[in-house]
Amino acid sequence: MNRIKKIYQIIYKAYGPQGWWPLTERYRFIPVHKGKKPSTKQIKFEIIIGAILTQNTAWKNVEKALIELNKRRLLDIKKLKSLPANKLGAIIKPSGYYNQKAKKIKAMIEFLELGKDVNRENLLSIWGIGPETADSILLYAYEQPFFVIDAYTKRIFSRLGLAHKNASYKELQKMFHKALPKDVEMFKEYHALLVEHGKRYCRIKPLCEECVLRRECNYAK
Repeated sequence: MNRIKKIYQIIYKAYGPQGWWPLTERYRFIPVHKGKKPSTKQIKFEIIIGAILTQNTAWKNVEKALIELNKRRLLDIKKLKSLPANKLGAIIKPSGYYNQKAKKIKAMIEFLELGKDVNRENLLSIWGIGPETADSILLYAYEQPFFVIDAYTKRIFSRLGLAHKNASYKELQKMFHKALPKDVEMFKEYHALLVEHGKRYCRIKPLCEECVLRRECNYAK
């Protein structure tokens, strides 16, 4: 068994299924982790908005912004299209960089309304959409096997000794794609588990003594 698969098994056993992407239940305001399939356009749209809001911030801040949108019944493509960007920015302020994110949401809505194929090339052509956001949308909303690389992934795998600390997004993604089967559900769980592990133990100042990966980790030895 390769080490990347082994890491997955260890953290899955430690934390269990994560149920990402968090989605809003009917008549509720707060997104919850239930592992719902993106079976409707509305679910896909909520994931897309969340993927933009989570840029450069923690999920708890995204939740606050989504709650504000849900309170106003604004998680709707037509309503957000008609809402002025400055008003949208004020509503999503808890997510940080809110004026830029409002413009990115507007650009995404414009793209979606064109009816173009939602593929990686087209997503990356949208203003403000980079590889991590594009791959989050493709994996969670459209169930395409693109492994999402985020700051937690870079930190954890550089400390494990499996990747250089300055490895590019493309290099890290290629490493995962080569080591793992193209399994959408595994990609979702693995990404979410790495986020959980990063929050619990592999922080900027790590808690190595308690870490479930300490025996696998170069940094902890």
